[in-house]
Amino acid sequence: MRKLFLSTLSLLLGTIGLQAQETSLKSSVKNVEAKVDSVLNIMTLEEKVGQMIQYNGSWDLTGPASETGNKQKEDRLKKGLVGSMLNVLSVEATEKAQKLNMENSRIKIPIIFGYDVIHGYKTIFPVPLAETASWDMEAAEESARIAALESVAEGVNWTFSPMIDVSRDARWGRIMEGSGEDPYLTSQVAVAKVNGYQGDDLANPTTIAATAKHFAGYGFAEGGKDYNTVNIGKNELHNVILPPFKAAADAGAATFMNAFNTIDGIPATGSESLQRELLKTEWDWDGFIVSDWGSISEMIPHGFARDKVHAAEIAVKAGSDMDMEGGAYQAGLEQLVAEGKVDEELINDAVRRILRVKFMMGLFEDPYRYINAEVKKEVPYEQHLETARDIARKSIVLLKNEKDLLPMSASAGKIAVIGPLANDKDTPIGNWRAQGESNSAVSVVEGLKNQLPDSDIVYSEGVKLGMGERSFLMPLKINKTDTTGMGEAVKNARDAEVVVMVLGEDAFQSGEGRSQANIGFAGLQLELLKKVYAVNKNIVLVLINGRPMELSWSAENIPAIVEAWQLGSESGNAIADVLLGKYNPSGKLPVSFPRAVGQEPLYYNYKNTGRPYSEQHVTYSHYTDIENGPLFPFGYGLSYTAFEYAKPTLSSATLTSGETATLSVAVTNSGDTKGKEVVQLYVRDMVASTSRPVKELKGFEMIELEAGETKTIDFEISEEMLQFYTAQEKWEAEEGEFRLMVGTNSEELQTVTLNFQK
Repeated sequence: MRKLFLSTLSLLLGTIGLQAQETSLKSSVKNVEAKVDSVLNIMTLEEKVGQMIQYNGSWDLTGPASETGNKQKEDRLKKGLVGSMLNVLSVEATEKAQKLNMENSRIKIPIIFGYDVIHGYKTIFPVPLAETASWDMEAAEESARIAALESVAEGVNWTFSPMIDVSRDARWGRIMEGSGEDPYLTSQVAVAKVNGYQGDDLANPTTIAATAKHFAGYGFAEGGKDYNTVNIGKNELHNVILPPFKAAADAGAATFMNAFNTIDGIPATGSESLQRELLKTEWDWDGFIVSDWGSISEMIPHGFARDKVHAAEIAVKAGSDMDMEGGAYQAGLEQLVAEGKVDEELINDAVRRILRVKFMMGLFEDPYRYINAEVKKEVPYEQHLETARDIARKSIVLLKNEKDLLPMSASAGKIAVIGPLANDKDTPIGNWRAQGESNSAVSVVEGLKNQLPDSDIVYSEGVKLGMGERSFLMPLKINKTDTTGMGEAVKNARDAEVVVMVLGEDAFQSGEGRSQANIGFAGLQLELLKKVYAVNKNIVLVLINGRPMELSWSAENIPAIVEAWQLGSESGNAIADVLLGKYNPSGKLPVSFPRAVGQEPLYYNYKNTGRPYSEQHVTYSHYTDIENGPLFPFGYGLSYTAFEYAKPTLSSATLTSGETATLSVAVTNSGDTKGKEVVQLYVRDMVASTSRPVKELKGFEMIELEAGETKTIDFEISEEMLQFYTAQEKWEAEEGEFRLMVGTNSEELQTVTLNFQK
């Protein structure tokens, strides 16, 4: 039957001068455009609008669509009036949907299948914020490559990832899905993820199309509340929010997704300046934009559209190409064209973009390219777990290590492992877990016992984190009253040589719709920690969480703190590797940790006020009831060894336009253990046409040094590195003095001065 479809498709394309050929990112642009136009020229308006519609796979595609709504969707599939589907999650289901389309439709345009593959498909990697803490772009690319392979094994060929929203507010639940507060670091992750998902050939059946989201400003929601209003100016938009999206566009991201929020009163989904003018015209990006779920229709409650037809008019004019489950394009686009309110050329532009991606994916050559049950048999899942463990341990950040508690000795006496997350096999998987199996992660208790089978390890839950079943829509209710387990925990801790406390957040406390006003330990966890501390101060606190947490009491009292995030399938094994010294922690924070939630939003690259706080001006910009600055700053992370930085040097104190200078710094491992260090470069423009941040990350390099070894790291300083979106509303470097800072984190830095002249 498949050969018949392909033969029919080939015959059709032949009648319009299109011989089916292998298509890829390296294909002739002219050749692809000719194919796109040839298909577009024989499409009716109804068929064009159909390509702009995405349906959720809300029924069993391998069976009859019995409900009225699903029956209508199936009928449209048969007519070729659906461009894409999401949440269709098996080879059998995707094949059935594609067959309904290819066997029955007039032109036989293949559909694409999307899914939220955020940090793995079946093999679950650290949540994106955690993985960014590795500062390892090769690891980020590799996890995306593996996720792509596991996705296509199930028929999925398009992911709604990476999320590259810069966010400075730990209260925002989706901070776990991004890469933190810095635009440069997020840009590096964006490129790594696009490359990992897409490879260098979109037609390769082991790759999937990537989506850069959410365009734009979503991470700046007021008060950290999901979907909330965003109030920013052009300066912040262009200098902070847009750079990762520009990097993703330049890397060839096949698709973008617009955002739920408004910016200065305009819903991003209806923003012509963002989508049509900036992304499609100024950046010359040729992929297509998909709405977020229902975001076109949601312009109605925004008070920006009267009804779905009006919303469709706004969105298509703004440049939104595909409607994800919003019903607006299906309801309104044909009518709007007939009434002359929408030029059909706008429809043609959107469809041309969608067809272009489908040609680049090779779907016109073989609509079933990604639907092959045999691929699943060849996926090396066990090998993927090994990689997941390696990336997980790279993502762990050592926040504190007094009394030499870490690494723990394999010959340690009694080890008490305490906490509601200590033996939890579900929380480490985190939110946005795709097809990761619930309760499948390695717990901390299991990880320690795997490596210390003969040790005296005793476990006590202490307090229950919650009761009931977790789900994307229903996190556990946090236990605030049941103290019955505390007595046993305290008893086990009293005579232990070391106590490993495992606390943090439930799997679904962070993620979409999971904003919180309080970001400390929920329920009775802090009370449990204090009771254990009262009887044994040799505590290693292991944090399992998806966002920065308020840790002031812990940071003041607990001698060793390990930020272990939600690390995915191999979480417990990776944590044990670090606790036992089999892996020397190398992670660095991609986001600042506050002293109190009242500091949020909190970020290192702030702008000075006219009265900046300092020890000489203690009444200037600060809070009077708390120490200024973060508890743990951006870029911070300790090691089991120590690194010493020599004084940095510049090859030239003056940089002229078109030339480069070199900043060099020697770094020595002054400890007795091999370790990795992330050497970080920051820049400050001292006087500019707009107020500039006190520092901005502009480069970093990870090095590995043997004990006693020294390496010199060279950073090339170019005019491009000094550019920003100026008061003249363009990217340029302005003449004047710059401070170049290099060091181990955003606060421990050494400075040299550079003068730039044109």
